Amino acid sequence: MEPRYLLHGHGLDSATPTRVEATGEPYDDLWKALYLESKLVKDENVKWKGSWRSTLLQLPDDRKSHIICNNVFSDVLHRPFVCSNVNLLAFATGIPTANQISRFENLEYADFAANWAEKPFILTQCVKDWPALKQWSIEHFLDKYKDVVFRAESVDWTFESYAKYMEYNTDESPLYLFDRRFAEKMNVSVGKEPEAVYWRPDCFGPDLFELLGKERPAHRWLIIGPERSGSTFHKDPNATSAWNAVIQGAKYWIMFPRMRSIAEWLLEFHAEGRQVPGCIEGVCAAGEILHVPSGWWHLVVNLESGIALTQNFIPESPSLHHLTEAIGFLRDKPAQVTGFTREVEDPYKLFEGRLQEKHPELLEKALEILESKKAGKKRKWEAAVAGDGPQEGEGVLVLDLEETAM
Repeated sequence: MEPRYLLHGHGLDSATPTRVEATGEPYDDLWKALYLESKLVKDENVKWKGSWRSTLLQLPDDRKSHIICNNVFSDVLHRPFVCSNVNLLAFATGIPTANQISRFENLEYADFAANWAEKPFILTQCVKDWPALKQWSIEHFLDKYKDVVFRAESVDWTFESYAKYMEYNTDESPLYLFDRRFAEKMNVSVGKEPEAVYWRPDCFGPDLFELLGKERPAHRWLIIGPERSGSTFHKDPNATSAWNAVIQGAKYWIMFPRMRSIAEWLLEFHAEGRQVPGCIEGVCAAGEILHVPSGWWHLVVNLESGIALTQNFIPESPSLHHLTEAIGFLRDKPAQVTGFTREVEDPYKLFEGRLQEKHPELLEKALEILESKKAGKKRKWEAAVAGDGPQEGEGVLVLDLEETAM
């Protein structure tokens, strides 16, 4: 079905104020939706033809449509054009001093555990010795891995096809290559071995999720994307922290310790978001690595085409904050737990058992902290229901929808 038949109800009327200018591939978002619903989405040999329309119809490269839309007025159709041509640097510059992410050359684990495990930061020298940083680029991937099939959101394409898509697309939100099996597909080693392409930075210390061994949930990914690609506001899975190392390109980050009513779209709410207490933002460039503490909401956007590596982990810190959050998440929110194989029927019991075996003192302390928090929330809830105001020394109760929507 031609997308022109799908435009009814999409704002095509003379009352809408914004003119839709002439364009070579009109309304390609509609063709994208059709492609993602077609059988081609499972075809790993599909070649990107420069637009979703041409790719879906597999048109010759020299066959392009050109429709004059000077007399068509629609905010709905104009908005994707504006968003796909937005100047991202306008949002990544002029960062208020109070909002800037702290930057260091490197950190010792003791300093991280004592002072930085619950705060975002960027390290500028931490990954300089990684072979991946010295070798990997888009051109390197095209040379060595062009026929390897990677996962890019809802499609599986060879890297050659994805690279062509990166170069020739006008999507408002381009597909993001986010592959968790990249090491196996590329036949590369990870870890401190002679041939390893990268390893976990020492500054983050022990990773308690490593206790799960082969039963550990998905936790590391190769990330590649063009300018404008990225992730809308989210928290990392299973109450884990993460690090994100930029190999090529640059990423703009805006982060909040808690997400209340922060809008997801930079175009409309970026200035207001910067005024929210606790807002942290900055640009992580090639050769740098950013720490994302557990529970922090973050939006990420590529300022240019690039490559990155990311990994989730549970650090061990004196406060046991991260371990406590992860245990509570696995135990109390089983429906939201992700990344484990089907063979793992109860992730919480699995993790609890490994902790009991290797670190019983950490498990005992973390469970005590959880029970203390639970009791405190119950007292505040009972006081609120009873109509009592805050007691001396207590803050006003703020209901977090994420905590109550169970």
